[in-house]
Amino acid sequence: MREIQIVDAAELAALYAAASYAVVVDGDAIALRVGEPAPDLEAYLPAAAYVLVSAWNPASEPRSDAANEAADAALVARLDAAGIARQAAWASAPDGQWREPGWLLSGIEQSAADRLAADFGQAAVLAWRRGQPVRLRMLLATPAAVATQAHTDWVVP
Repeated sequence: MREIQIVDAAELAALYAAASYAVVVDGDAIALRVGEPAPDLEAYLPAAAYVLVSAWNPASEPRSDAANEAADAALVARLDAAGIARQAAWASAPDGQWREPGWLLSGIEQSAADRLAADFGQAAVLAWRRGQPVRLRMLLATPAAVATQAHTDWVVP
């Protein structure tokens, strides 16, 4: 498992919570937002629970496209080996200056998804149960001076 060194985890959580997310289903990009339910996505892809994970830019440190693509290929191989269903997804900054691909997973236990994300050096995933708002799941210890953020959970992997 990778050791994640984040300078300001609370600021990172705020940036992730404000980011834009989307999942591609049958050629359509369905938007996701932290704190909002996802009924359109859930209608397309019925499941009990969902997790959005990426292998790109571990610990929010920019990597080359080649390194990110290799990490993504390794993630896909792990998902395929485990028989975990996935849909193409992405996350982006609201201003569009940052974007990275990922995968929407269904049929995976939350603890397994947390371990998978941690193995790929990720600081967070999106996770929610059907009919509930999308939540940001920070895979870091809660910072000492963090304000409560609606729809954000802090987890020590």
